[in-house]
Amino acid sequence: MPGQQVRYVRSFDGAQIAYAVSGSGPPVVLMPSWLTHLEYQGRSVAWQPWLDALSSRYTLIRYDPRGCGLSDRDVSNLSFDAWVQDFAALADRLELDSFPLIGTCQGGAVAIDFAGRHPARVSHLVLYGTYARGRNRRSSIPLEPEKAKVMLDMLELGWGQEDSAFMRSFATQFQPEGSMEHLRSWCELQRRATSPANAAALTRIMFDIDVSDSAARIACPTLVAHPDRDAVAPIEEGRRLAQIIPDAHFLQLDSPNHFLLAGEPAWSTFVHALHDFLPASEGGIDAFGLTPRERGVLDLLARGLDNQAIGGELGISEKTVRNHVTAIYDKLGATTRAQAIVAAREVGLGTSSGPPGTEVPARNRRTGR
Repeated sequence: MPGQQVRYVRSFDGAQIAYAVSGSGPPVVLMPSWLTHLEYQGRSVAWQPWLDALSSRYTLIRYDPRGCGLSDRDVSNLSFDAWVQDFAALADRLELDSFPLIGTCQGGAVAIDFAGRHPARVSHLVLYGTYARGRNRRSSIPLEPEKAKVMLDMLELGWGQEDSAFMRSFATQFQPEGSMEHLRSWCELQRRATSPANAAALTRIMFDIDVSDSAARIACPTLVAHPDRDAVAPIEEGRRLAQIIPDAHFLQLDSPNHFLLAGEPAWSTFVHALHDFLPASEGGIDAFGLTPRERGVLDLLARGLDNQAIGGELGISEKTVRNHVTAIYDKLGATTRAQAIVAAREVGLGTSSGPPGTEVPARNRRTGR
């Protein structure tokens, strides 16, 4: 990735998590799947369309999950909760507040859980080809637990071997219309991403995920996009997400590819929808040069929260909030709180129905009961 900077953040248990920043514009976080490597992704024909579409308009933030890529691989705690805490540590380190979050495949479940736990911190959520329930939790979809067992067996026997039955099956599921170059790219990414033992352990975690409760608590605008013939994450799971998440918009894509190919019409449809959905990258509030933390403070200020409540939402002191508000006034050219609120709402900040915690419970929002 041109201009990419790789750094590390220490997570809750001391594990070192590698992250990368590239591009320019408002920050957007692309959550990792379990198969990532920050340095190799830029050369992967499967990932290149995603990275180009995002880094050309936004400051793109990515990271490798524990056990994978450039992050610590030999860790004692491989669990879903650890994945969520790793991302929380990164968001805190970068002072990310009220930021867009994009989750694909297994990374979507982590994004869902984080957004459900921290509704004030995620401004927009994009869920692509993902799910709330792992394969072992999908009793309503025929043979999903059985498929999970077969995949684990094949994974342990054929990880990273280009001529193995598992590799051909893996590539065919992810991109059935892909070329031999795509197959080789997936194989190389496998070899670089992690060991066979870690791959099996990470996959077992994926299969046992269930973040349905967190999905019901999401309060931000959400776009759920899903290929209609996805063999990795059935479209039924995408529809289920759109039903659980309050007011989510569902986009069905005409494709058999779990990872869309850059040349197919579905990719163009998705990219246009993605750019329309995410905050504008030019002008607006971004022209004032607010930091991610200042943008988060301004969003909560525009929702009507006082300094003490803003501090409580963001886990910072009231004095720190006052300092941020002073800096915001200076950058916006505002002299009063009312002027800052007007500027924020003109660009779409502070559009929640009220301060966090005052909304109608998510499961009842459609009925009003």
